[in-house]
Amino acid sequence: MAKAVRIHQIGGPEVLQWEETEIGKPSPEEARIKQTAIGLNYIDVYHRTGLYPIGDLPTSLGTEAAGVVEEVGEKVTNVAVGDRVAYAPVIGAYAESRLILADKLVKLPDSINDQTGAAMMLKGMTASYLIRKTYAVQAGDPVLIMAAAGGVGQILSQWAKHLGATVIGCVGSEEKAIIARSAGCDYTILYNTEDVATRVKEITGGEGAVVSYDSVGEATFLASLDSLRPFGYMVSYGNASGPVEALKVADLASRGSLFFTRPSLMPHTATRPQLDDLSQSLISLVASKTITITINQRYDLENIRQAHEDLEARRTSGSTVLIT
Repeated sequence: MAKAVRIHQIGGPEVLQWEETEIGKPSPEEARIKQTAIGLNYIDVYHRTGLYPIGDLPTSLGTEAAGVVEEVGEKVTNVAVGDRVAYAPVIGAYAESRLILADKLVKLPDSINDQTGAAMMLKGMTASYLIRKTYAVQAGDPVLIMAAAGGVGQILSQWAKHLGATVIGCVGSEEKAIIARSAGCDYTILYNTEDVATRVKEITGGEGAVVSYDSVGEATFLASLDSLRPFGYMVSYGNASGPVEALKVADLASRGSLFFTRPSLMPHTATRPQLDDLSQSLISLVASKTITITINQRYDLENIRQAHEDLEARRTSGSTVLIT
């Protein structure tokens, strides 16, 4: 037996229940891991509220964690008992221990501790596919990053800066602007008080950004579109302010033949080669300290309701981990 956070119905933070669960033995292709740290992400809110369906209830939430392998099934060869591992995106992370397909696990090097491993997998691999696959950032590219002080935003900012881009970060306060600049943003824009598109055009000499990475959603969607140059890329990968209800296709044409995409991590990690590509690109940059994973909030797993309340109220910055 072990404790886990589960939901029996969709709703607000009050539906998160701290309760005993039965773990059982791993199947031939599974591993049982003792989790030491769990990443908190906005997708957890989407799952809790039903915006992203998660199947039958009750179930546990959470999509990333780190820990130690306790037992493996007879067919498992990629990890062994005692290995330090991390994973994402595999739902069911809000637990002290769990069973998981071993092929979803990534070994952590000694240079990356468990809390960093738990905090970086989902956000970091998201940044990896966004900046390497969705739009491959090149040196000199002016890139716009919404919520640049957030967990993904800080990693994107550091990665884009590492690649030689001109990094423009949009944030909601001057305090978060300081965080964004420390993460590599060359310029910051307060999207609550400034005209984002006007500022982007000023920064880029009237041309606009080549790409906008937007996880905010409804509140910043049009600002992102208006900030792009002709043939620019509108990348909507989240909706913290609410989903974008309707996209007028003609708006892409009128703004200069823009590209629009709504990617997600799951298809980018569907096969083991894809998972290895994203995870190793991230691990190498974190291990070399090219990218720093900033953990600004820590909660005991049993205090998950408070963690969700703070996340939804935008009282968090950087990454958040839940400690078992």
